[in-house]
Amino acid sequence: MSIAESAVKTNDPAQAHDIELHLRDQVAACTLMLNDLKIMGYSGHVSARLPEGRGFLIQSVDQSRASLRPELLLICDMDGYLVSGPAGLRPPSEVFLHAEIFRVRPDVNSIAHFHHDRTASFTLADGPQLVPVKNHAVRWANGIPVHPNPNHVNSPERGRALAETLGQAHAALIRAHGQVIVAETVPGVLIDAVHFVENAEAMYDACMLGRVLPLTEEEIASFSKDIKREKHINKLWTYYVGVALAQGLLPAEWNLKTRLSIVA
Repeated sequence: MSIAESAVKTNDPAQAHDIELHLRDQVAACTLMLNDLKIMGYSGHVSARLPEGRGFLIQSVDQSRASLRPELLLICDMDGYLVSGPAGLRPPSEVFLHAEIFRVRPDVNSIAHFHHDRTASFTLADGPQLVPVKNHAVRWANGIPVHPNPNHVNSPERGRALAETLGQAHAALIRAHGQVIVAETVPGVLIDAVHFVENAEAMYDACMLGRVLPLTEEEIASFSKDIKREKHINKLWTYYVGVALAQGLLPAEWNLKTRLSIVA
């Protein structure tokens, strides 16, 4: 069973509870690390699909990305409405971005939305469009669509429109707004967010030097055969978690294994 499958499939209530606790730790850790890496900042959110159609975890609108804790995460249903959470906390206005993507993409178990300025610049100029230029950007070989509406995705209608723009891609830009990354796991969404920003920054720098040379179809095909995604995610998640633990950013008691409890 793959990580993606194990993330959401179980008929055992006790296992489902254990998976929820593990996902809470992962989502909180991912948020803190993205903030520390200057990718997320004061706004944005990470979500994770819960087992057996129980909805998804997401932070509240008011909680700082620099101090998020697992117990503060909310559970929302697939319509984007609050199911449970600490009293007085509300979902973020863009909860529908997550709900509508989860609804139409069963392969997606985690979503990150953030507002990285250098990456967003590719939606602001009549110039080169963002494409894969670094080797790990083969993740986006099937395209990086640009959603044309820069407004907040704060309604089901806008969420559905964004999900339609995303299609089967693994990332999208929102014009003059931000980025959306989708993956099969929370660790996968962290690593993809890092690589997405790295690729955008590398392309921006290359534009300063001359004509950009994107990865060719042959290079994409060759590297895609070489890369072992699960192994790569495990390696980088372990690295970033290790750095965060050493810095005191993450508590040692959080369960931050890449695999969820059902397959631990």
